[in-house]
Amino acid sequence: MSFTDPLSITLTGVTSSLPRTGDAPGAGDGSVYRSGDGLIALTASHDVAKRTRRVLRLDTSKLTADPFKPAENVKVSTAVYVVFDIPPAGYSPAEVLAGYTGFKTLFSASSDAVIVKLLGGES
Repeated sequence: MSFTDPLSITLTGVTSSLPRTGDAPGAGDGSVYRSGDGLIALTASHDVAKRTRRVLRLDTSKLTADPFKPAENVKVSTAVYVVFDIPPAGYSPAEVLAGYTGFKTLFSASSDAVIVKLLGGES
């Protein structure tokens, strides 16, 4: 089952529509939602093996000056993931959600201070 289609995401104050464009690549199950210009993609995927891995991944791209040839532009990209790695038994969805909720509260507290520090190289 897919998420609501289209999804929307706001990055740096700009909201983009992400219609479902296909299935997630690779083994398993999932969907890809992509902006019209192809610069933003959200992938939801599920891989059930010895452990179940559920992944929500945001990929963003942009054109920027080539540091070696400033007169030319190159496409660069970055990705942000949330991965749930769940054993076959022992955790209910509610317990996994409680772990995620605590984790989200930690990294979003005080204007995302933990993430700002992580991106700055702190650990």
